[in-house]
Amino acid sequence: MSRIGGVGSEVGPIEVVSQAQPKEVDGASKDFTKALGEAIKGLDEQQTAADQESAKLAMGAGNLHETALALEKADLTMRVATKVRNRMVDAYTEIMRMSI
Repeated sequence: MSRIGGVGSEVGPIEVVSQAQPKEVDGASKDFTKALGEAIKGLDEQQTAADQESAKLAMGAGNLHETALALEKADLTMRVATKVRNRMVDAYTEIMRMSI
């Protein structure tokens, strides 16, 4: 029984680590944030354009070819954004698995 108590004394006191406060964003992070924001804005614009072309076509005023192109651009943009998001999540997961 004394052995178990001895193990606990070898570990030492437990330190409480507080959560880090958010830091100000440096230049590289600002650039990344800006680029990511612009990419999301472009994605939204592609989706909106596809919706507008679809609505025009449904009302009989649109062109089938332009609508198909707008829908395909929106689909491609969404697939690329999804792949980028998946890569970012994978990278984050790998970083969180690293031992310090």
